[in-house]
Amino acid sequence: MNVDLIFKIAAIGIIVAVLNQLLIRSGREEQAMMTTLAGLIVVLMMIIQQISVLFSTIKSTFGL
Repeated sequence: MNVDLIFKIAAIGIIVAVLNQLLIRSGREEQAMMTTLAGLIVVLMMIIQQISVLFSTIKSTFGL
């Protein structure tokens, strides 16, 4: 697992948290929730790609 992936996920988390707080304080709770969901989806897509690489490596290792 690459350390860059962890830093990217942490950066996305920080950005989403800041945006979430700004939107909540300005009274836009719905947009804050959508921002949080968008950040979650982006991180999940990054993790799904890494899981796909993991499964490909396992398949090639065991010759499946």
